[in-house]
Amino acid sequence: MAPKSVILSPSLMCADLLNLSQAVRELEESGVDAMHIDIIDSAFSPSMPLGLETIKQLRKKTSLDFDIHIMSMNNEWFIKQMLDVGVQRIAFHYETSLHPDRLVNLIKKENVEAGIALNPATSLSTLDYLLPSLDYVLLMLINPGFAGDKSEAQVPYAQEKIRQLHAKIADAGANTGIQVDGRVSFATIPGLIAAGATNLVLGSTGLFIAGHTLAENKCTLDAVVAQGLQEERIGA
Repeated sequence: MAPKSVILSPSLMCADLLNLSQAVRELEESGVDAMHIDIIDSAFSPSMPLGLETIKQLRKKTSLDFDIHIMSMNNEWFIKQMLDVGVQRIAFHYETSLHPDRLVNLIKKENVEAGIALNPATSLSTLDYLLPSLDYVLLMLINPGFAGDKSEAQVPYAQEKIRQLHAKIADAGANTGIQVDGRVSFATIPGLIAAGATNLVLGSTGLFIAGHTLAENKCTLDAVVAQGLQEERIGA
């Protein structure tokens, strides 16, 4: 079996939004795997960090994978917009989807990876019939759109939910990745990886940390990721 790898997906909304071209170049040079881009309609969540036209222009500037997280009351419209842009992964929320399996098929027929996003308190049982068709599951570890609220802590059951999802994937014989988003910090990353996370959404506590350069933060990030992988191997 090949060694497990962890996908590093910096959240674009935490980058320097006034100098996006430079921010993207720095991310490319740092060696990350993808850019995590939140598409928020301000109804599902009280935020709207990036417009569609900005994302379209960014697609012309970088070859990094675009990892899209749709937080909307109208998933199908935004999915189609992102497919037109040319992205590599799209996750949408189960909580706002009347026909989630149809939306998964819409994404996958364009050879784009499809994921389902779950709010912290949403049960994993919602995935019972969807899991075999999913490329990944995005587990929110804080409530979507409240990352700027520093009092919003990662939910205390984060690692347990990841472990339960990891076991559920194994029981299904699936090859589904586990992406985690919300206070994914240097302090929490080792435990999240050891629990089964395979894709880290990195924000203000995991890569864009004030007082340090991106290169310095990436060096620390690499170390805590390696620690998490070691803890996982020991616990396996």
